[in-house]
Amino acid sequence: MTLSALLLLVPAAAFAARDLAVPSLSLALGAGQSEPENVSVLLEILFLLTILSLAPAIMLTVTSFTRIIIVFSFVRQALGTQQLPPSQVLASLAIFMTFVIMRPVGVAINDNALQPYLSEEIGFTEALDKAQQPLREFMFKHTREKDLSLFYSISKMERPKTKEEVPTIMLAAAYVISELKTGFTIGFLIYVPFLIIDMVVSSILLAMGMMMLPPMMVSMPFKLLLFVLVDGWSLLTGSLVNSFLL
Repeated sequence: MTLSALLLLVPAAAFAARDLAVPSLSLALGAGQSEPENVSVLLEILFLLTILSLAPAIMLTVTSFTRIIIVFSFVRQALGTQQLPPSQVLASLAIFMTFVIMRPVGVAINDNALQPYLSEEIGFTEALDKAQQPLREFMFKHTREKDLSLFYSISKMERPKTKEEVPTIMLAAAYVISELKTGFTIGFLIYVPFLIIDMVVSSILLAMGMMMLPPMMVSMPFKLLLFVLVDGWSLLTGSLVNSFLL
């Protein structure tokens, strides 16, 4: 009985489908609008899409992320815990710390450039110039003159007389080099105490004749104990944040 009912409903549904209005879509080619206003808007949209696609690279280069992730990697190697904490956890913590450190820069960009531009108080070019100023001040504060001079020597460009004459791309490259040096310096200072523990444990095991016992296996609990007793993560996080506020 059920099968007979279904066979009767199929032709009825097909007949009803004939009365449905099927939407249609038509495409047409025509001359584009070449007004300067339209071209300017299209260029602005293209620029914004480019910025969004380069956002990860920008975050890795012109913010505090580089120094933080390098120091975290040194700490993990010094503790000898292999993959603990996981790389994803360290990267997430570095990102959140970057947001906290870069918050004043982001607020300045929003107040001086983004909001006036959205309110149509300033043009796109002026907004772009004002957005660069807080970021340039931050990079200038943590960039060594030696690193900036290196890139000018490589590019054989004329030395600038003022900070305003330094291109942002040149400043960003010098800033990354300075951050790498600073991160490695902090990592070395953190590595020294743990290295001393490894040397002491290795000497004790050698004196006891336990040459077959890996020193790292014995020293790791002592290094973890020392790191926990001094509240290492809190101390390290506070020191890194303060290094950008000096």
